[in-house]
Amino acid sequence: MTVGHSHHHHDHSEGNIKVAFFLNLGFAIIELIGGLWTNSVAILSDALHDLGDSLTLGVSWYFAKVAKKDRNQKYSYGYKRFSVLGALINSIVLVTGSAFIIIEAIPRLFDPIQPNTQGMIYLAIGGVIVNGAAAFKLSKGSSLNEKAVYMHLLEDVLGWIAVLIGAIVMHFWDLPIIDPSLSVLIAIFILYNVFKNLRESFRIILQGTPSDINVKKIHATIKDIPKVLDVHDCHTWSLDGEYHILSIHIVIADDLPLSQLETIKTETKKRVSNLGISHTTIEFETKEEDCDPC
Repeated sequence: MTVGHSHHHHDHSEGNIKVAFFLNLGFAIIELIGGLWTNSVAILSDALHDLGDSLTLGVSWYFAKVAKKDRNQKYSYGYKRFSVLGALINSIVLVTGSAFIIIEAIPRLFDPIQPNTQGMIYLAIGGVIVNGAAAFKLSKGSSLNEKAVYMHLLEDVLGWIAVLIGAIVMHFWDLPIIDPSLSVLIAIFILYNVFKNLRESFRIILQGTPSDINVKKIHATIKDIPKVLDVHDCHTWSLDGEYHILSIHIVIADDLPLSQLETIKTETKKRVSNLGISHTTIEFETKEEDCDPC
């Protein structure tokens, strides 16, 4: 006997990414104008980087909308995993952007150029405020897509803080080397965090056990239900990092009536739901059955 259970939860990832997209795109245009005005290579680089971010934010916004679509014959589990695809695209672009920053910053370590520092300070303050607001909007996001976008925006905030510090220092002292030095350090920090996000994305795609699910605890809590003799062939995976799925075989006595099976099924769903499982599929077996686990 096989039974299934699922439930949907509402998230605000689409709205959060939408706000971040328009904030980022609007300020990127201002950056392009400001970079030309201040003759700052750093700000022009940030402007190009923010335009790239805007592109990936648009992609993330699209995938967040797609991920909310209901399941159908083509995608029986729905479209939630599309948000993981958005996270992967964001992460790849972020790695590329960080590599570009490092490549651009290293030559400037040896041949620094003094820009219009006063204009840089004004633009940097604006950059911290705008990107900081967008990052705050996504800071509590739980989906991988939101986390990847948040890393984009965090990179921008940290980059603008570096530009602000560098501009202030360069305004009073002739030390233009500070700006590219901070850019390299920030890029390395971002690459480290992107690696963690990519690792989680690949874990989901490869159907690894979610990091926040304790399989031994699932076994123990189900075996503790009256009339359950044993459990095996337990599989857990995640659609998008939040919506976790469980399939499991429950061994019962061969003379249990349907009403007791229904009680065991209901209690199992309740218990595993408390352990973070969103969708459960159960197969009942008797102890005499020869199970062929996959």
